[in-house]
Amino acid sequence: MDRIELFRTKTLRGEFVPPPDKSISHRAVMLSSLSKGTGIVRNFLRAKDTESTMNAFRSLGIDIEDRGDTLIIHGKGLHGLSEPADVIDCGNSGTTIRLISGVLSGNPFFSVLTGDSSLRTRPMARVIKPLSLMGAEIWARADNRYPPLAIRGGRLKPVSYTMPVASAQVKSAILLAGLYSEGKTSVAEPAGSRDHTERMLPAFGADLRVDGTTVTVRGGHELSAMEIEVPGDFSSAAFFLVASLIIPGAEVTAKNVGINPTRTGLLDVLRKMGAAVEISNEHEVSGEPVADICLRSGGGLKAVQIGGEMIPRLIDEFPILCIAAAASEGTTMIRGAEELRVKESDRIKAMATELGKMGVEVREHPDGLDIRGTESIKGAEVYSHGDHRIAMAMAIAALTAEGKTTITGASAVDISFPGFFDIIKRMSS
Repeated sequence: MDRIELFRTKTLRGEFVPPPDKSISHRAVMLSSLSKGTGIVRNFLRAKDTESTMNAFRSLGIDIEDRGDTLIIHGKGLHGLSEPADVIDCGNSGTTIRLISGVLSGNPFFSVLTGDSSLRTRPMARVIKPLSLMGAEIWARADNRYPPLAIRGGRLKPVSYTMPVASAQVKSAILLAGLYSEGKTSVAEPAGSRDHTERMLPAFGADLRVDGTTVTVRGGHELSAMEIEVPGDFSSAAFFLVASLIIPGAEVTAKNVGINPTRTGLLDVLRKMGAAVEISNEHEVSGEPVADICLRSGGGLKAVQIGGEMIPRLIDEFPILCIAAAASEGTTMIRGAEELRVKESDRIKAMATELGKMGVEVREHPDGLDIRGTESIKGAEVYSHGDHRIAMAMAIAALTAEGKTTITGASAVDISFPGFFDIIKRMSS
């Protein structure tokens, strides 16, 4: 399924349960593996990225029983990992390679991390610098900038580190390394990024404190296994929520979705654009807020200006936000998003290129885009750039476009949302 053809749909209606949260699935496997005892992870995301994390910990000696959407993980504690016999392949997963770097920095053996061609272009200096300050020896390609990474871990010292750019992956890598240090390790961000690691670590028994955008963990505390249920992924739900606003007569309800406020910046932006967001059935699952979200088409969206502290709260939703902007009245301006140039693809350039093919007027800036809304998006041949979120965003655009849209590289959706096209078919029929 590397090429798929889509046409404008008359409507999009129904309920769906988005895939389990990718970020939480990664962390659940990691912390369960580093805990003492047997952990259970329910509603685990079955996708290529999370399987990279699962396989990585298996190569480090962790016994993981795979029962479909439930994992039984026999943790060995912080110091129970074994030196891998081979290079660890992290696939396309930036979360895997960055977070596991923090873990391996505290373990006294040698390991090598690599990934696919896209991952091998992702910047790693932002992780290598703080971990090296803590005492890890790390080598990387191109003057310590890109994978593969070679790590020799050992005894770590605590640090107080101020991050130049807000990043949940870098923050989490430092906190995981901090578990192995003697003393307090602190990480300060310029703006808040997703906080799943901070929520999950205390549940496993870590001594952790949060003070604004500074997080401090005290090393030397063993973790204890627990049972985790993974909520639905807001980033996956976002594609259909935006679709419900731009397709005439559409109404979509996403069930059991994580609504962690560090992740739901898109909802705030959509409200500013004029959308009525209905949230119901609010409850908590394994320390994460969860709810049902309903959106429907209405009076049309208005252009907005987006930047500053909002960007880290919608970093994964940028591609589908661009589709909302293309269907809005006026010119939407997005700034401060330079981090998006080093995701699975250069998402700023990719969205400018692909929307341009569909007749949308887009001006590219170093840190964002200006997108002029139009009432007439045209079908075209577009490319996913090997990026799951680009592929899904262009699919939603295709549902509103005149004529046929062909997406090359559509199989990239399997990274996070294997059933994506099935839901389109069901809700548009």
